[in-house]
Amino acid sequence: MKITVPQSITLFLTLFLSGITLAQNYPNKPIKMVVPFAAGGTTDVVARLIAQRMSESMGQTVVVDNRGGAGGAIGADLVAKAAPDGYTVLMHNLTFPLSSVAQTLAGISPFNPDTAFEGVSIAVYVPFILTANSKVPVKDLKELASLLSKDKSLQYNYGSTGPGSAVHVLGEAFKRAAKVDMEHIPFKGAAPLKQELLSGRIQIGGDQLSTSIAEIKAGTLKAIATTASKRISTLPDVPTVVELGYPMLELEGWNGVFAPAKTPKEIIDRLNKEIIAAVRNPELAARLNDMGAEPVGSTPAEQTAIYKKQMEQFRGVIKEMKMN
Repeated sequence: MKITVPQSITLFLTLFLSGITLAQNYPNKPIKMVVPFAAGGTTDVVARLIAQRMSESMGQTVVVDNRGGAGGAIGADLVAKAAPDGYTVLMHNLTFPLSSVAQTLAGISPFNPDTAFEGVSIAVYVPFILTANSKVPVKDLKELASLLSKDKSLQYNYGSTGPGSAVHVLGEAFKRAAKVDMEHIPFKGAAPLKQELLSGRIQIGGDQLSTSIAEIKAGTLKAIATTASKRISTLPDVPTVVELGYPMLELEGWNGVFAPAKTPKEIIDRLNKEIIAAVRNPELAARLNDMGAEPVGSTPAEQTAIYKKQMEQFRGVIKEMKMN
């Protein structure tokens, strides 16, 4: 008796078996790790350190490709549309869930942030710091609110890494809560933002701790708050946003890797294993700690969970702020 296999089952088996074959041969060519910001910022530095270690352990070059712009959306879109074969991945940070929400609400997101990516791993936790030019006459965020409230003639600018980025969202939320005004100036990454902040062409900025810890310790930049849930051990005198009366600004910082949706589980698991091994390597872990980054190496599920949690945490705020 001839048995006829339904076409849908045949297609499923073909895709399933091809996925297994792909995973067994992976990797057999260079891997591209897209960083959606200009070179020089925390995300870029973390990506390059991890890529080097992964290249050594996987026997294939892991190339960092900087694609800055649109709050990280340009680089993220490149990965979202890449083949789900593990050869194009995304290294992003806490800006990702916020910019995704902002651009989705605005109807300009080139991808669906809820379905376009697979979590691979949170590589590191990095506290997020709000900073000011050294000549701004305040010591913390609360004093900044008081200064801007009293002197309406001050025309302060605050910089971010693009529309919908962490500093943009936090800056607009702060303005509303404190009832003050500042002009938003977007940049393509943390490095150019920091340079403009140091020059005094913008007064307020912020990024992950490692981007500006040297300048903060040297006194050329002021740390006026951390958005972390507790004070940072390397900067114990810097208060949290909750302590200063702005609990809506609390936001934990991280850097993590994503792959395009439908990437085979076997490849996700291999990438996860390599990232964990990289960040937990004693030499690399020491370098990460020196720059204020805490090595983590989470599971794919944990990476996806924090991404979606932060999207929901700020969805209402972003909608209320009419950033769209």
